[in-house]
Amino acid sequence: MLPATATVAEIVREIAPFDALEREHIAETLRWLESTDDVFRRVKPATPPRHLVSYVVVVDPEARAVLLGWHLLAGLWLPTGGHVSPGEHPLAAARREAAEELAIDAEFTVAGTHPLLLTITTTVGTHAGHEDVSLWYVIRGHRSRAYALAPAEFGDSRWWDIDHFAVPQSDPHFARFLAKLDSVLTPSAAQH
Repeated sequence: MLPATATVAEIVREIAPFDALEREHIAETLRWLESTDDVFRRVKPATPPRHLVSYVVVVDPEARAVLLGWHLLAGLWLPTGGHVSPGEHPLAAARREAAEELAIDAEFTVAGTHPLLLTITTTVGTHAGHEDVSLWYVIRGHRSRAYALAPAEFGDSRWWDIDHFAVPQSDPHFARFLAKLDSVLTPSAAQH
């Protein structure tokens, strides 16, 4: 296993699964990482057919809101983020994507610098059919601030209420992400 792949495996092992599906996705990702070093997208849109993504979810914890953009290629309301470049650390990819897509320096002060969630998703939209292994990073945002998402990738942006999120056109794992995020934002809820 190359050092870059070993680093990703270490990150994945440190994620505490929130539910049975995340436990399954973590186990599958670790098997995949053991089987190949070809885990970074080399050629757009889908070479190799399964590759790493760093989602960067902007969260205003005080307002209990998340910022999503209308992703032009996927045709879904999605967090910012993107593919991890060959050899790039996923956290560095998250920082880079925040700078490229939001024009901000990412503040990892909501859930820390480790990904909150891991998912495996078959893509939809213009480049449908490949699998993204997504590491969900959380960065601090402020609902009162206007964010100009990269117009080449996003057609619109909107803040969504964490407690009343009902958007059928989003990542199929977004509701699970919000449930896990809620356990971080409301620690006493996780203890009951």
